[in-house]
Amino acid sequence: MNNYKKKVVAITRPFNRIDEAIDILTSYNAQAFIAPTLELKLVNSPSLKKLISKLDKMNCLIFTSITTVESIFQFYPDFKNRLTNKTKIVAIGTKTAEKLNEHNLNVDVIPDNFTAEGIIESFKKISIKDNLIGIPRTLDARLILPEKLKELGANVLIAEAYKSILPMDTVRVEVLIAKILNNEIDAITFTSPLTVKNLFKILPIDQKYEFVNKLSTSTLTVSIGPITHQTLEEFNINSIYPSKYTVKAMFELLFETL
Repeated sequence: MNNYKKKVVAITRPFNRIDEAIDILTSYNAQAFIAPTLELKLVNSPSLKKLISKLDKMNCLIFTSITTVESIFQFYPDFKNRLTNKTKIVAIGTKTAEKLNEHNLNVDVIPDNFTAEGIIESFKKISIKDNLIGIPRTLDARLILPEKLKELGANVLIAEAYKSILPMDTVRVEVLIAKILNNEIDAITFTSPLTVKNLFKILPIDQKYEFVNKLSTSTLTVSIGPITHQTLEEFNINSIYPSKYTVKAMFELLFETL
């Protein structure tokens, strides 16, 4: 008799960002337990409107996620036509670059390190003094990128392109917590600091100690990169992360370790 039991891997990223993860888990003959700990809401904020109005003066635009690209082209379908040839396009990660390419935008820079720190290193090699740099993103993102660019002499315009919010329905997350406490989840993945922080906003305080212990021992905890790993460390959770900060690399490391 075949007693093989599929590994169960929890996915905490938003519903509209799970397709790649599902495909990878299927290729490993594993079962996904989907429990998004955040939702993404596209917004045409006043700051985004301001950024669009200044496109003709923009020296550089930095896209930090696929969601940013989706937001801009939803509210400004003629975005590409508004750009001038002097505006350089920077993308964090190959997936964000691919989404920009779908809209016929050429990406000038993809940092080797898919983090804000990677972008900063790229800009250290050139002079950006007095350049106007636009960063459409969520306002929940870390401040290190705009702060370091300002230190290099750039003028930075941050524009809110989407909101990262707690899911309206937290039932899936509550079930996930129960399953982890009951040793029914083999591994859990986190793709951003907010996927971690929001989980702990939903977690009942009286279950925190046991839950943290489970994630550090019986349930393999995997983060997409060092920034998310550091957030887990703040909650006293041991995690691992790949040398390349992509979803594919994260799952490869997960199944090498399980």
